[in-house]
Amino acid sequence: MNGLSLSELCCLFCCPPCPGRIAAKLAFLPPEATYSLVPEPEPGPGGAGTAPLGTLRASSGAPGRRKLHLTERADFQYSQRELDTIEVFPTKSARGNRVSCMYVLCVPGASFYIGLGSRLHCNIFSYDYSGYDASSGRPSERNLYADIDAAWQALRTRYCISPDSIILIGTVPTVDLASRYECAAVVLHSPLTSGMRVAFPDTKKTYCFYAFPNIEKVSKITSPVLIIHGTEDEVIDFSHGLALYERCPQAVEPLWVEGAGHNDIELYSQYLERLRRFISQELPSQRA
Repeated sequence: MNGLSLSELCCLFCCPPCPGRIAAKLAFLPPEATYSLVPEPEPGPGGAGTAPLGTLRASSGAPGRRKLHLTERADFQYSQRELDTIEVFPTKSARGNRVSCMYVLCVPGASFYIGLGSRLHCNIFSYDYSGYDASSGRPSERNLYADIDAAWQALRTRYCISPDSIILIGTVPTVDLASRYECAAVVLHSPLTSGMRVAFPDTKKTYCFYAFPNIEKVSKITSPVLIIHGTEDEVIDFSHGLALYERCPQAVEPLWVEGAGHNDIELYSQYLERLRRFISQELPSQRA
């Protein structure tokens, strides 16, 4: 299974034989941290100075302002112009973990992550799972759902954004949140049907103790759902995207990216084109 040896399988399923622990071992592999959130010093008598390159500052006047220090290992090293468009802050989940959040304003001509919002004419809000980078706690399925709940509440209360202006993009936590809250739309990016079906593709039924049961939750989503999946996905087989599309009553025309894998699908031109058409044309026409 996925190249695991017999000894590794025994360790996976027997130490301890708990579905939640098994899911955590299979799904969560936090990398070495590439940033940290630190309090931003209050400006001195001479006024506020300029933040050094590699730090992201919270918006002026916000209580408990934070800056994000990027290490040399960070994938992106932003320009000061880009840094000035980003607000970072921690929030807390219902399970007591600190969840690191970042709110990115739309900026023309920016690098990929920030520029994505500009090309789609959207602001972008992101967060890190418990146990990843500056977020505290341990990664687990329960924490995963609590994390996105905390991020959802922070986005709504801190920025006064209504659900009908929020488009959720992701997979497991996105499906869970969207099955409980209505929003403008949902984009499922290379999604899985369930953790058990990833490990054992021939699994047909879903039991209450199975991890990440997206296949059972997706039918409860009441918002429009766009599913995007690469046909050569080596991590989550393309069949998962097809199965979710068939089970989702709110699914719109999907995007199956021919030849795309799990980690390069956003590099294909049709990825951005489909997102743009969904957001700028299809959603407004549905509301009219």
